[in-house]
Amino acid sequence: MKMNPLGRTGMQVSELCLGTMTFGTQTGEAEAHAQMDLALASGINFVDAAEMYPVNPISAETVGRTEEIIGNWNGAHASQRGDYILATKHSGAGFAHARDGAPISAATIPGAIEGSLKRLQTDYIDLYQFHWPNRGSYMFRQNWTFDPSGQNREKTLANMQECLEALQVQVDKGNIRAFGLSNESAWGTAQWLRLAEAGYGPRVASIQNEYSLLCRMYDTDLAELSVNEDVGLLAFSPLGTGLLTGKYQGGAMPDGSRKSISPELGGRHSKRVYDVVAVYLQIAVKHELDPVHMALAWCRTRPFMASAIFGATRMEQLEHVLGSVDVELSQDVLDEVNAAHRAYPMPY
Repeated sequence: MKMNPLGRTGMQVSELCLGTMTFGTQTGEAEAHAQMDLALASGINFVDAAEMYPVNPISAETVGRTEEIIGNWNGAHASQRGDYILATKHSGAGFAHARDGAPISAATIPGAIEGSLKRLQTDYIDLYQFHWPNRGSYMFRQNWTFDPSGQNREKTLANMQECLEALQVQVDKGNIRAFGLSNESAWGTAQWLRLAEAGYGPRVASIQNEYSLLCRMYDTDLAELSVNEDVGLLAFSPLGTGLLTGKYQGGAMPDGSRKSISPELGGRHSKRVYDVVAVYLQIAVKHELDPVHMALAWCRTRPFMASAIFGATRMEQLEHVLGSVDVELSQDVLDEVNAAHRAYPMPY
């Protein structure tokens, strides 16, 4: 398993990261623990969670359950806690099931971290991420109508400064090791970096944004920032919420799949997306590649990629994903992928 630097933290993370957002809904605790065992035994040293997980669906009753399931694994494997990088997230403004929807602030950070530490049954979190910016985000199809004109720059920067100062207190206590962003923009990330360099708190180590063959908004401004500032991408939904596996083609709806629970796939379901998926499936067939392996191996070719976060509701899916690390894409495949992207740049 290839290892990549996690920003300038000195930590190294595996090219694949075990995503856990289904732990507690689609994936039961025994299955989740088996996935943890197999992932770590196979060279994955990176596990990503969030205080709001599980999803599919999100409910007040299950918030925090994913962290509790990981915590039960940690409790039973205390000697292995130092063997992997554990990441989790602080929910942001508007999430009613945590702190009544309060925005991220110096006041919310200590309690949120203490809650995660308790549920995770650990003394420290390796990577603590802000799930989305208080000011909003263009992610999750909000890019089509994104309008930042209502933002208050001074208020935003003041909040960033106080959050960094609060995070530094947590670093000094040993509660967290590094700080990361999620669903963030190039401007926002640049401001976090600028304030950290001014001495207000920890430097951003990573950005967790959506990225796949079907969603490549990261390729321009954020790509340049990533490479020049050593802030790697943690790509979520690298398989396009399962679309790139081909399992939803022709109107198929596998039992227990994400689409069977969330038919719109978070806005990714559209009339044209299946035609675009078909193009990528054809490339895979032509070059005798498994489409899952092709999609994940392609992520590895990107110059800003730190790790691709995948989810597996079942063990056989995890076993399948692990085969991608042995796949290298030829230049012909990369050329055809780029041609497909030029022809169909925004399928949802």
